[in-house]
Amino acid sequence: MNMNFYGNAKRLADIDLPTIGAIIGVGEDEIHAVIDVEARGGGFDKKGRPKMLFEPHIFYRQLGPGWQRDRAVKEGLAYKRWARGNYPSDSYPRLHEAMKIGQDAALKSASWGMGQIMGFNAGAAGYESASAMVADFVHSEESQLRAMVRFIETNELDDELREHDWRGFARGYNGSGYAVHGYHTKLAAAYRKWSKIRDTPFIPDTRVSYATPVAVLSTWEWFLSLFSKRY
Repeated sequence: MNMNFYGNAKRLADIDLPTIGAIIGVGEDEIHAVIDVEARGGGFDKKGRPKMLFEPHIFYRQLGPGWQRDRAVKEGLAYKRWARGNYPSDSYPRLHEAMKIGQDAALKSASWGMGQIMGFNAGAAGYESASAMVADFVHSEESQLRAMVRFIETNELDDELREHDWRGFARGYNGSGYAVHGYHTKLAAAYRKWSKIRDTPFIPDTRVSYATPVAVLSTWEWFLSLFSKRY
């Protein structure tokens, strides 16, 4: 793909939040909470590029030993351990320089979009590669949000989100250092804020499933439900 990181940059429609959230059985308040904490509510920066944070300590790991890592360290693009506050206001110039050393490793070493999904987690978000994920993310926040939900489901964090187990969700989503950054308390606060705001009118899909008690169905409805499920 052409790595200029510009695409359609289409914003979410209001109905996208409850529609996509329903895939894992949550409402828009839970979805709002996650994207507020991860990306301050939106998936694109002021220039229309996917929100992105390049992580030099991840780049160090992704490159592994060798001349590429030696060069990245020398140029200040990679270091062994995470350092607080060592981030520019715009990570894209740093990313472009890192890509000159190793494109795939650089893309894997950044977090992307509304869900701030690390490039090395592209598979868990439903993509064959980090570049494929980024290529999709430039087009719309809807694509970013669907990827975030797939990532949550793949990592079996949907239960924690439905149950508002913010500590458990943050541990799985943000890693073992979640408490240091207060991700669980930020999520709880964001959810409380959005739960007080009126939701977008939304009617979920109520098609009959095998879990529907036969007693509440007419004979004809019951027959149709079995037929549709089998064929």
